[in-house]
Amino acid sequence: MKSIKTGLLVTCLLTCTFIFAQKNQIRIACIGNSITYGAGVQDREKNSYPAQLQSLLGDNYQVMNFGVSARTLLRKGNYPYWKEDAFHNALNSAPNIVTILLGTNDSKAINRPFYDEFEKDYSDLIDSFRNLPSHPRVIMLLPAAVSTKTANSIYDSVIVNSIIPMSRNVAYNKKCEVVDLHPMFLGKENLLPDGVHPNAAGQQLIAERLYEQLQLSEAKTNLFSKIKGPIAVSDFYGFDCADFKFENRNCKIVKPRTTAAKGTPWIWRARFWGHEPQTDIALLERGFYVVYCDVAELYGNKQAIKIWNGFYKKMRQLGLNKKVAMEGMSRGGAYVYNWAAVNPTKVACVYADAPVLDFKSWPGGKGTGPGGKNDWEIFKKDFNLTEQQALDFKGNPLDKVKQIVAGHYPMLHVVGDADEVVPVAENTTLFEKSVKDLGGDIEVIHKPGNKHHPHSLKNPEPIVNFILSATGNKIVARK
Repeated sequence: MKSIKTGLLVTCLLTCTFIFAQKNQIRIACIGNSITYGAGVQDREKNSYPAQLQSLLGDNYQVMNFGVSARTLLRKGNYPYWKEDAFHNALNSAPNIVTILLGTNDSKAINRPFYDEFEKDYSDLIDSFRNLPSHPRVIMLLPAAVSTKTANSIYDSVIVNSIIPMSRNVAYNKKCEVVDLHPMFLGKENLLPDGVHPNAAGQQLIAERLYEQLQLSEAKTNLFSKIKGPIAVSDFYGFDCADFKFENRNCKIVKPRTTAAKGTPWIWRARFWGHEPQTDIALLERGFYVVYCDVAELYGNKQAIKIWNGFYKKMRQLGLNKKVAMEGMSRGGAYVYNWAAVNPTKVACVYADAPVLDFKSWPGGKGTGPGGKNDWEIFKKDFNLTEQQALDFKGNPLDKVKQIVAGHYPMLHVVGDADEVVPVAENTTLFEKSVKDLGGDIEVIHKPGNKHHPHSLKNPEPIVNFILSATGNKIVARK
């Protein structure tokens, strides 16, 4: 009898423990269409991204799949998600976190007449979850790229030019986290067997990206409130951007939505604000700040370095990390390297895209490129040089490799091998050799046949992963 009572007590304790564990699980409701459901995925109960996310997160989480094939976000869409039992079941699931992946089917021609209602419908959907007693964290997933026009008339161009911009407007107005899946599938047709639906490997990419997002913690401080002087806040691809003045120069800070990466990391765009912004956007999603201080057109001279030294000090006072990731496109490459050469301990890494590293190459046009006559005159004026002094100038990044390498930070260059404006052979090739000869850390991504434009990569993940690793913010999902 005693052993029976003991057995019953153990069973009761185990049952109570199990119930308690269930109550303390973090509940994630995955809202979506056929991609969330796992249509076309072999063994979808195991290989859909909600199922794979469950495997990555472990027993402290309960990931629930509320995906329904062919459904739209639009209430007036041909198959609105709003009318599905899955929607009501998701509302009744008391979620702590909600992910929403809708919009792909809204790109169909039959649904386009209702686009003036898309943003309101999306906002209402978000509110329907935020108003629950559990007050869940809501993460918007922007639709993945589709590789072809399908029989269902899903066009990637409509997703890019209509669905994603409208979704970003909603994110800005609702102050919602965003994860952009679109670039992750560009050029990866092998992950989209029918052009639309990711296979198990593609679903894994989504699960791992969500896992990464869920590791971010809530941002504790509002850096904008620390900026002295007037600021104007605007929308930068769904994120808050503060415009202000420093040393009478136009400056910007864009902050992550509601989460922050550890150490308050930041990337400093040197030039051409907003041009090919995919790397900046991807880092904002991952909890980075993006900053800008306009020193055009000073070509990284002493005045520019002095202004940037003061701006860096201001950013540190606002609470940003001691070490910054530098981003230099075209002539911006010379800007970042000239500053980095005199501030080696302040740099976490350098991402340079088709960078100018020798002013004689550009704007001088003294090599194979055409140069820029007006810019050459500005350059000489900025450095107070005669024509001969400009030809003998030794203040280029190519002349400062020893100081640059002394910083022991990694460098990544992205170049078009057919660059006709800033020839690779006169800039990155010489720079790369000198860096490696001195034991420096540099990687070059070559784009065969590409000219000076377009900059960056359509899928910026190689650049983003480089910066995440260099700043200690690369999150690897456990297997």
